[in-house]
Amino acid sequence: MTGPAGEESRSDDRARGERISLPEASAMTEDQRQCADALIRGPRKGVVGPFIPLLQTPRLLNLMEPLGAELRFHGRLEDRIRELVVLAVARHTSNQFEWTVHVPLAVEAGVSRNTISAVLERRVPAGGPEDESLALEFANTLMSDHAVPDSLYDGVHATFGDEGTVELSALIGYFVTVCWIMNVARTHSEEDPELGIVRPLA
Repeated sequence: MTGPAGEESRSDDRARGERISLPEASAMTEDQRQCADALIRGPRKGVVGPFIPLLQTPRLLNLMEPLGAELRFHGRLEDRIRELVVLAVARHTSNQFEWTVHVPLAVEAGVSRNTISAVLERRVPAGGPEDESLALEFANTLMSDHAVPDSLYDGVHATFGDEGTVELSALIGYFVTVCWIMNVARTHSEEDPELGIVRPLA
């Protein structure tokens, strides 16, 4: 829908809150309880973000969670590069949860606030490290064009190698997937204006 009626409809939708929420413990199936317990015991320390809707499909959660953990906690990319790319994905998909979670992690990893502001405002950062510029261009190009030209690939490959280039591609794909899942489920996220607001309209 377009026009005032469409705007009103979107406002009503936002007011309804989450589409898929965390079930009460008493209502969980045995598979759901096992997934929830594993998440609580693991490095994530709880059932949060994409794992709230994914808990509806425990088999899928059990496949996706180890991939996310490998990319986040055991990947070969520098934390600085990984966190910057996650921010690029969160901004591209307008996902507030990942943006709010990863801005502080990016700052801690060494991404400058000027670069983060540029990502938020959909600008090309000026004067940043070459590897950050390449990773950011790679992520944005892959998400918008679904491919990358040889010139960009060659620069990324020269910087990150075969393993890093594949890991970078997988990182983008994984976070696009979980952001889409949360956007469909309207997964709740705290908003901090100081970190930036990127939530989707729908």
